Amino acid sequence: MMVADTVEITCAVTDKPGVDEFIDVLVSSTLAERRPVGDRACIAGMLNNASLVVTARHEKKLVGIARSITDFHYACYLSDIAVDRAHQNSGIGKQLIVRTRQQLGAHCKLILLSAPDAADYYPKIGFSQHPGAWVLNKNQPLK
Repeated sequence: MMVADTVEITCAVTDKPGVDEFIDVLVSSTLAERRPVGDRACIAGMLNNASLVVTARHEKKLVGIARSITDFHYACYLSDIAVDRAHQNSGIGKQLIVRTRQQLGAHCKLILLSAPDAADYYPKIGFSQHPGAWVLNKNQPLK
């Protein structure tokens, strides 16, 4: 699928990016401040253990990624959606979401936690806000 004339969207089945490519797109998208880009083992684990990865490339360079954890039938957690700042506002993020959804079953919900800078974007493309999301960090004690 073509977006913005020269950006090809491909599924991870044929295009799983390397650690350096993933880090580069996280940095160029502003998500690096919220991801452990200095921990290569963690980034490699994020890629290797993702259930579904959809990528966008411009002239072979990774410019967008949607990385998900899913059972493909009921729930899909879209844990990363990152588009290089130079390619934002061109429809790539939306196409990454469209292609992610195409891989999921008919009853599967797409769930994400938005970066603060992107919070206004998701309602514009049809997401509804859920008031019951909760987060417990690894080192945070359970009370």
